[in-house]
Amino acid sequence: MVSTHNLGFPRMGAGRELKFALESYWRDASSLDELKRVGADLRRRHWAAQQGLGWVPVGDFSFYDQVLDMSFTLGNLPERVRGYGGDALDNCFRVARGRSAKSSEQHGAAVTAAEMTKWFNTNYHYIVPEFEAGTTFALDASRLLEQLQEARAQGVAAKPVILGPLTYLALGKARDGSDKLALLPRLLDIYQALLQELARAGATWVQVDEPVLVTELEDTWRDAFRTAYAALAAPGVKLLLATYFGTLAENRELVASLPVAGVHVDAINGRDDVQPLADALRSSQVLSLGVIDGRNVWKADLAAILDWVEPIARQLGDRLWLAPSCSLLHVPVDLAGEQKMDPEVRSWLAFALQKLDELKLLARALNEGRAAVSDALSANRSALAARRASPRVTNPNVQAAVRRINVSLGQRKSPYAERARKQAAVLGLPLYPTTTIGSFPQTDTIRQARREHRAGRLDDAGYEQAMKAAIADCVREQEKLGLDVLVHGEAERNDMVEYFGEQLQGYVFSQSGWVQSYGSRGVKPPILFGDVSRPRAMTVSWITYAQSLTRKPMKGMLTGPVTMLNWSFVRDDQPRAATCRQLALAIRAEVLDLEQAGVHVIQIDEPALREGLPLRRSQWQAYLDWAVECFRIAANGVRDETQVHTHMCYSEFNDIIESIAGMDADVITMETSRSDMELLDAFDDFSYPNGIGPGVYDIHSPNIPSEAHMVHLMQEAARRIPATQLWVNPDCGLKTRRWEEVEPALASMVAAARTLRASA
Repeated sequence: MVSTHNLGFPRMGAGRELKFALESYWRDASSLDELKRVGADLRRRHWAAQQGLGWVPVGDFSFYDQVLDMSFTLGNLPERVRGYGGDALDNCFRVARGRSAKSSEQHGAAVTAAEMTKWFNTNYHYIVPEFEAGTTFALDASRLLEQLQEARAQGVAAKPVILGPLTYLALGKARDGSDKLALLPRLLDIYQALLQELARAGATWVQVDEPVLVTELEDTWRDAFRTAYAALAAPGVKLLLATYFGTLAENRELVASLPVAGVHVDAINGRDDVQPLADALRSSQVLSLGVIDGRNVWKADLAAILDWVEPIARQLGDRLWLAPSCSLLHVPVDLAGEQKMDPEVRSWLAFALQKLDELKLLARALNEGRAAVSDALSANRSALAARRASPRVTNPNVQAAVRRINVSLGQRKSPYAERARKQAAVLGLPLYPTTTIGSFPQTDTIRQARREHRAGRLDDAGYEQAMKAAIADCVREQEKLGLDVLVHGEAERNDMVEYFGEQLQGYVFSQSGWVQSYGSRGVKPPILFGDVSRPRAMTVSWITYAQSLTRKPMKGMLTGPVTMLNWSFVRDDQPRAATCRQLALAIRAEVLDLEQAGVHVIQIDEPALREGLPLRRSQWQAYLDWAVECFRIAANGVRDETQVHTHMCYSEFNDIIESIAGMDADVITMETSRSDMELLDAFDDFSYPNGIGPGVYDIHSPNIPSEAHMVHLMQEAARRIPATQLWVNPDCGLKTRRWEEVEPALASMVAAARTLRASA
């Protein structure tokens, strides 16, 4: 009999219950006990929703981030938070955001938040573990043991989930430059003790996530895997080694040799791994196949999956498990609530709960024969056929426009040095010019107007008036602060991708399709189902209105084609590069309309550029070639006098700095504050030719940075980059912050720029 299991479930809740509970606690509107009750209720409901699977994950729930949870389980806490007493959850929030709820702090103390970056090639952000040569570990298994006890009391077939020791080390940073692998013996002692604790608590299987195995590993890391799993083979639990997000390729033989009870592979992205592993694993080992896509929302082709899995099922029998390709953290919870969605496109989709239904259906077909599920298979075939045949998917005019793309579309008229002189004459900016990344706080008044408009209780004219009032307030505030290049604040935008997708053909939207990005922050990715075109201008009226309120330069704010691609649920019936070129042409048309309307500074955000990189370095260049090409198509049709900005954040950019320079944006703003300007190490060996703004204000923390701190960061930047190229700005948009935090922080930032100018 084929078994089923899940690797992880969305945490936030179908109604974003966790988000609201966290934010209520952080602003002291509810107690820690109330927050924990919400967490317990979500776990109970999510376990109940997964009943019917052979094994259900436990420990995948987190109040903030699973990597941070593992740091607490291992006792690997930054020195700056070790002196705090109280509840461990408050300390977790201190590490993640610099502080917890005010009432939980000692004298309102704040600490430097830990670095945050992307989880492999997803839009989920994890809290980076910190190491030093002298780092020690100490087990605290209480979180896992409590959740395991809860699940067993609920009758759940519980499979605890932990992050594996090698992936944990690989994701962390040695702050003193020491060798992370030297910590492995100390770390393995803690993992051995943890597995023993789980065995004593009644766990039979433990899922150990090692997604780093789908990357290209050096021999020292491959040897470390052999050492680690030889050491972990002794405790009385069975280990399911889980890999995902890619193919094992040259690591396949290594994985097959490890003394684990089972191996999970991503059969969506690593199909070539399946048969070799089925042949290579020992007769006692389980092979888990991730046959349902855990990263996208399209219905699976169930008949096609059965066609290639049935022979493997005959070969392995009850040693075959089926699962999603990865944790379902990356998709929304339930399609059933999407009654307002376009019904045709809705019929093509599957969210987390529907994916688990697909999984159970596949297992039943394998165990009982296809005839047992013939009606469901027939319905699945009909939905897939309808999608393929829909005339809404293909637009001949769009495809013809893509075929006409040539190299000249991506070329600026003059080199940067010449453009910079012309832009300086037009803009008249001082040394160390100040700006922000685009968005300003989304106040209750703004959100209320949006809700009323969507509900039909506020007409278009009333909504426009409300948004213009918010824009005017934002412009006045920036002028009062003394910023040099202003933004309109994006009051009218719900999300930087969804806002544009709503105005482009080829997209549909969910009402409650939220996916966790980090902590309490969720995004609602639009669903890109067909060829993309821009029927009309999307931002020009808002930007020109804002420009009419000030004599200072006003930035036009756009989301770039690569980010539109990577932060959407993208169609899977054509190459991603083809879809990105369609997006590039749509954004290009908007750029040219903004320039025609007299906008002299245009920012095209690409925070997701690196996120789309393949996990194997050998495949990077092919992706970077078309990703950079698409940005250039979108950006480079403008006159020399028009200054093009782009923005990137919360990813590791040092190793692709040459490709970033190849984008040829006049100014790039990047996140550097949480990493203490670590990004600037790239400029020790690479002379970046254009303007750059290393973010000096960590907007993902409620802490307000001082002028002195910002001056220090910019002085560090000026050691590597000429001051004439430097801008002063936050590291990301300000929509998630409150005005009472933003105003003093930006005032300090402007003061820092003035101090820098005075000392130049």
